[in-house]
Amino acid sequence: MNQSTSGITLALTSYETLNQTKNIFFIFIFLVYVASTLANIFLMAIIFLESTLHKPMYIFLFNLACNGLIGSTTVWPKVMDNLLSNTWTITYAGCLVQIFLLGVYATCTFTILTVMAYDRYVFIFMPLQYHNIMTPSKVKHLLVLSNLVPMCTVSGQVCLASKLSLCRYTIHKLFCDNKSLTNLACAKNTLHHINSLYGICIFVAFGIVIIFFVLLSYEKIILVIFRASKDAQRKAFVKCMPHLIVFVNFSLSSLFSIIHNQFPRYVPEQLNAFLSVQFILIPPLLHPIIYGLKTDEIRNSIRRKVFAFSQAVWL
Repeated sequence: MNQSTSGITLALTSYETLNQTKNIFFIFIFLVYVASTLANIFLMAIIFLESTLHKPMYIFLFNLACNGLIGSTTVWPKVMDNLLSNTWTITYAGCLVQIFLLGVYATCTFTILTVMAYDRYVFIFMPLQYHNIMTPSKVKHLLVLSNLVPMCTVSGQVCLASKLSLCRYTIHKLFCDNKSLTNLACAKNTLHHINSLYGICIFVAFGIVIIFFVLLSYEKIILVIFRASKDAQRKAFVKCMPHLIVFVNFSLSSLFSIIHNQFPRYVPEQLNAFLSVQFILIPPLLHPIIYGLKTDEIRNSIRRKVFAFSQAVWL
């Protein structure tokens, strides 16, 4: 961080557009944030407490839920605090922390979903060797890589952003992101171009390459499923459908957010404020709900825990 930027406070001007409806927006954000937090914690608790769910797929799902908590908690408490106050600002250091955690949330979600796609690929293609391939040791290595690689990658981006000299101090959003911060730079010098190129590399590596890999995996999975018996097809679809729905949901949310970032001026201001946060708002809430509704093992585990709890209460 430059000495010239260490004490800077940045203004978040999108709150001005919500001035007339900020109470309604606050209630909406608060309800979604509470629901998202409780849904993810509940899913994590079920996986942790239910020994039948101590399998690779659900261990990865536990990590996905934890990552969803990080994403929503990075933004919403600060947004709600700003909505209730008349000072819509964030410190420069706080902005960098927000950029880092949001970057980790986005990239980790893609890497975790990729690991889950690999797990489904092995499960469908090599069911007899599944437990020999997805050993506890391999699961640990996949978990470490799916979290450590994004963290190191995003750290590089934040480090580059922190070296920029700022001449403007107004961000036209509800929160900080890398593009908004780099737009405040004094000049588009070599460091600025390196930062932009680094961002493109992250997008290619964690977006295009991962989406291609997952879609290729599902193309092969679908070809195998169609050759199987009706009963095997049903079981395979039940196992794969929640992950596919979650992956498509997050990919579309992220893609929409990237496109929206390029053309924010063509959207009405109040709608623009909502659209800028949808990829942090919707996926962390929908992911645990989708898995809870679409996965038989999780539904059965929830029923058992609820039944056991009700018996304990009545006795």
